[in-house]
Amino acid sequence: MTTTVLAIDIGGTKLAAGIVDGSGSILARGEVPTLAAEGPERVLDRIVRLANDVLGAPGGSADAIQRIGIGCAGMILNPPNLPGWVRVPLVERIEKALGRPAVLENDANAAALGEFRYGAGKGASSLVYLTVSTGIGGGIILDGKIWHGVKDGAGEVGHMTLLPDGPLCGCGNRGCLEALASGPAIARRAREALATERPSRLREAGDFTAADVVRLAQEGDALAAQVWDETVRYLGLGVAAIVTILAPGRVVIGGGVAKAGDFLFAPLRREVRRRVTLVAVESVPILPAALGPDVGILGAAAVALELQLPLKLRRFRRLL
Repeated sequence: MTTTVLAIDIGGTKLAAGIVDGSGSILARGEVPTLAAEGPERVLDRIVRLANDVLGAPGGSADAIQRIGIGCAGMILNPPNLPGWVRVPLVERIEKALGRPAVLENDANAAALGEFRYGAGKGASSLVYLTVSTGIGGGIILDGKIWHGVKDGAGEVGHMTLLPDGPLCGCGNRGCLEALASGPAIARRAREALATERPSRLREAGDFTAADVVRLAQEGDALAAQVWDETVRYLGLGVAAIVTILAPGRVVIGGGVAKAGDFLFAPLRREVRRRVTLVAVESVPILPAALGPDVGILGAAAVALELQLPLKLRRFRRLL
């Protein structure tokens, strides 16, 4: 009998839940705003209501649900986009309310496992996943398993230092990949370039975003193109370091910045090939993520479906 799970994706902006079977088919789903500013108790209530709504949806097959997977944004302890979430007994609350065993995972790790099992990593033995959006996060899959590292610290690819004296990052360090190539960082660097009074159509865009920089770079705006070329170079440095250290079967990149498609991936692959000399880089495909907006639900489902050990051996992942 195919295992069916309930997947819950907890983000700073929205909550999503879905019922997913072993093949990765989403049988039922739902979504509501997180409203994180209301605090953990109200958000927990909202999660439980959403989960019950999904379990009661037509085609949900609620009786077949054997376990629950939870992907949560940010760090497992005190996530910055969920204010007040310090040692919240998330797993216990969900298990008690829904009557099924649950397991919790960082959302980037869950997304990595989802892409590995159902998306661009399908068929590989290892991959590194990067999400390049408001921030830059990552997850590492080695021999089919999430690599957590010491105290769950592995996968923080956005916080490798590229410029020791570079811009201040939200983590407190300077010159991190995230501070140079995330969506907000791209827009910030473009604004800094505009301060030199060079001509650019970005001036007409007002409060522009990274998407505007990409669009105008594609249309030939010289300043936007320079900012984008620098972005690709920074991402290339980061990916080249990952490939040199881990030699993964694949590198998968998702998030809003990855929507640039070949305008990102073609020069990025060239930059990585240029910088990696000790690994067979031609054997490490650099691919766009394949799961799109379903990555949160399918990642949480993959976490639940991968459960093999008795639950008592995983209690260390029970507190958020």
